[in-house]
Amino acid sequence: MPRSAPETAPLTDLMPDLMRVARRLTREADRSQDLCQEVLLKLWVRLDAGAEIDDLRAYAMTALRNQHRQSLRRDQIPPGAPEVVTMSLPDALDACALSEAMRAIRRLPADQERLMRLVAAGETSPADLARLTGLAPGTVMSRLARARARLRDDLGLQKTGR
Repeated sequence: MPRSAPETAPLTDLMPDLMRVARRLTREADRSQDLCQEVLLKLWVRLDAGAEIDDLRAYAMTALRNQHRQSLRRDQIPPGAPEVVTMSLPDALDACALSEAMRAIRRLPADQERLMRLVAAGETSPADLARLTGLAPGTVMSRLARARARLRDDLGLQKTGR
């Protein structure tokens, strides 16, 4: 029997505390909300993958601080960079394509959807996926192959050669 998604109540209960700390770290409402959402999504993915976290609140607070530090490092301008940094807005077509792909992933059978969500969250090693899901590596590989084929069909994409 497939395992159900993690219960969201414990994560929802953490939101006020996470928002308060994020607001103190970022000093901006929008950035604090983004930071909290990133952390909650990562926690949800870990819990969905079967991770056992003894103290969810402490783990979430540490993850929040680490995520904030990572964002600060990403935002730093390297020495010798030009004075003017150009920014580009996300391409609307890319955003639509991503949204369409995520809807297609949600339409997959539950076992394939779970694997594709782990891949989307950055877990790409079949051995790690097998360890996280408790499946045999061969089973992971075949389910991913079926999921990718179904996504290509669903999205009207052609298989590309290596």
